[in-house]
Amino acid sequence: MISEKIFVRLGNLYDVSGRVINFSAGPSALPVEIFPALERGIRYADAEIGVMELSHRSPEYEAIHADARERLRRLLAVPESHEILLMQGGATQQFGQIAMQFGPGAYVVNGSWGEKAYEAARAWHGDRVRRRTVGAPDYRESWSPSDGDDFGGDDRSGQCAYRHMTTNETIQGVQTREDPDRPAVADMSSDILTRRLDWSRYRLAYAGAQKNLGPSGVTVVVIEREFMADERADVPEYFRYGAHAKAGSLLNTPPTWSIFVLREVLRHWESVGGIAHLEAQAVARSERLYGIIDASEGFFEGHARPWARSRMNVTFRLPSPELTRAFLTGAEAQGMVGLAGHRSVGGVRASLYNACPMEWVEALGEWMTEFVRRPGSRVTA
Repeated sequence: MISEKIFVRLGNLYDVSGRVINFSAGPSALPVEIFPALERGIRYADAEIGVMELSHRSPEYEAIHADARERLRRLLAVPESHEILLMQGGATQQFGQIAMQFGPGAYVVNGSWGEKAYEAARAWHGDRVRRRTVGAPDYRESWSPSDGDDFGGDDRSGQCAYRHMTTNETIQGVQTREDPDRPAVADMSSDILTRRLDWSRYRLAYAGAQKNLGPSGVTVVVIEREFMADERADVPEYFRYGAHAKAGSLLNTPPTWSIFVLREVLRHWESVGGIAHLEAQAVARSERLYGIIDASEGFFEGHARPWARSRMNVTFRLPSPELTRAFLTGAEAQGMVGLAGHRSVGGVRASLYNACPMEWVEALGEWMTEFVRRPGSRVTA
């Protein structure tokens, strides 16, 4: 069983020779190069104590915490006009917290996560929340700033405190890679640290770390200080960005181990070339699979329109459910996990986050090419 193999391999962090090929949509793979550092973190600084046991008020942990935030600022090129926060609760908490703090917004919805963000805002503000749906009914298209923001022909966005967008939809496999034409709030959970950003176009950006930045448990928030000053003061302290900023993201006990791992991941990405390297790798990985899809003469049908394709989540269908099951079973037999598409979309989904090596992509590409050529593969059940 795959689960048994995973437990065996985790018994020795240095033994990665037989590691499963992880295409999970998240939590996702970590770069193997940091595994020795993680083992050292269990006995930090040669002491009989691990990072996860350190007090978050200790100088040892505070140094880790500060270093993680500073590396984020360098790698993402975040200007001093924006604060960097390390929070908990994932993107799901941010959906509600943003609406609670800043009032009704105007939401561009081009996938499932944008839908969830919109519904969270409606729970607070009802019909005052504006919405523009792109690619309905199955969200095959992404939103482009060149499309404008008329929100379905009813241009009332000026009455809203912010415009919200989801830059990459993991379920549908669609992505918006253009910076918005005016400052926006953005869920970047699944494509942060994969392209350069113009931070003057973002009031607030948030991302769960568990796809491109590190492990689950910590959420990165980059917020414009001027925007943060407009937050409400009549809500509990924990839900005020300003309170977290004033405390240096140490308002309460942070997810210390997750932040330590985040720091090690960021250290590694800096050492290999930073965001320029990561963007080039994202392009190469996704183009390899999309090339196979396009050359399959319709056998593999990409879910997203070509101009909306995600570099992070390559989604596609096969001619029948039976062929899909056979494809996934064969992939698992070769050590590939996490390839089943989301239940709302079906098919196959290959998530190609930062720690996905090109060797994994080549293995999947070879299996796709082989499967197309198998006898009976062209017969739909």
